[in-house]
Amino acid sequence: MTSPFHAGERVVQERAGVRERAELLGQHMIRSFMPDQLRSFFAQLPFLVVGSLSEDGQPWASIVLGTPGFAQTPSPTRLRVDAVPLPGDPLARHLGLGRPLGVLGIQLETRRRNRVNGRVAEQDAPGFALQVDQAFGNCPKFIRVRTLALRAGPLPAARELDARALPEEALRSIARADTCFIASASDRSPQRQDASHGVDISHRGGPAGFIQLATGPDGRVQLQIPDYPGNNAFNTLGNLTRHPRAGLLVPDFASGDLLSLAGSCTLVWQGSERSLHFEIERALRWPGLLPALS
Repeated sequence: MTSPFHAGERVVQERAGVRERAELLGQHMIRSFMPDQLRSFFAQLPFLVVGSLSEDGQPWASIVLGTPGFAQTPSPTRLRVDAVPLPGDPLARHLGLGRPLGVLGIQLETRRRNRVNGRVAEQDAPGFALQVDQAFGNCPKFIRVRTLALRAGPLPAARELDARALPEEALRSIARADTCFIASASDRSPQRQDASHGVDISHRGGPAGFIQLATGPDGRVQLQIPDYPGNNAFNTLGNLTRHPRAGLLVPDFASGDLLSLAGSCTLVWQGSERSLHFEIERALRWPGLLPALS
């Protein structure tokens, strides 16, 4: 049976000592279609988190918003999203036919999350559709329970920040974050190779302050993110071993600001523990987009 994991994922699984267990789990968990339970789940959501890839191979993490029902599944292998990217979001340039996407549906109040990865099959004025290559669920670990109240009225446009000198409000958002999302890709090419290759987006969570701020070797702001134990698939880490770039989406549930960060990302092993070192090269901020009731 063909493995659902590409070579980078298998390398990380092997080094972590979970290769055999991960393969058994992957064969059972990762499907080429969305089961009915997953299809009904997507129809309930007011937002989706999306990972995409630029022409020059930079992954970006984004969010698309809508009233529940804006995401529909006309078939088990097609996810239709009737929503457009936020003003100024690079995602708008990454929705050409055949381009790889990763989509994460997450329900914070119930701590449920499911992922689908695939290719853009339609792109039009109302939104886009994804042809599903892989669909799978994730455990609820490290998801903070909260009810999200989306901003009413016109959405704010993105403000480009100086990645070498982030403003204090952006640094505060990162320092107090308990949630972020990371987009990664198995290859820099925006053309998907097969079902186990492409773009993926994943949730990362922990206690407030789990993202540590540091300074990289060239003076850029660097984020250090611990890799807590999960389902042992190592989708994100496997991608980063092949293509060490990532996009981060950091919601600030206190201020409502949303940060989208792009840059290089490396996996650092310290014995049996791992962390991600992310160096910011570009930064966008949507002020006051996501007020929340914690």
